[in-house]
Amino acid sequence: MKHRLLRVNELLKRELSALLVREMSFENLLVTVNQVDVTPDLKSAHVYISVLGSLGRKEVLPKLEANRAALQSALSKHVVLKYTPHLVFHLDDSIERGSRVLKILQEIEPSPVTEPNE
Repeated sequence: MKHRLLRVNELLKRELSALLVREMSFENLLVTVNQVDVTPDLKSAHVYISVLGSLGRKEVLPKLEANRAALQSALSKHVVLKYTPHLVFHLDDSIERGSRVLKILQEIEPSPVTEPNE
């Protein structure tokens, strides 16, 4: 990936994270932006969202989609690009998968056997 796209991805990730904190509220949930992938023509951006918390988790993506136009508008005021990218939200469950793998590894790891002192 080109250096410019990497910088734009990181800039959009930082600004979208700040916008989510300022503009939206999610009750009893921690919503974070894990990654942003902008297409090379800068016309669309895939935003990967991570949600921690069990209650109301399925309501996050529809709420983000409903507020997509407002988020894009606010983003255009903070980030100056030729085109303001069309935001496409995806639920990223990589943190949950990672914690599940760690839990499984801890379960199968044999506990250390202590030898009796002679």
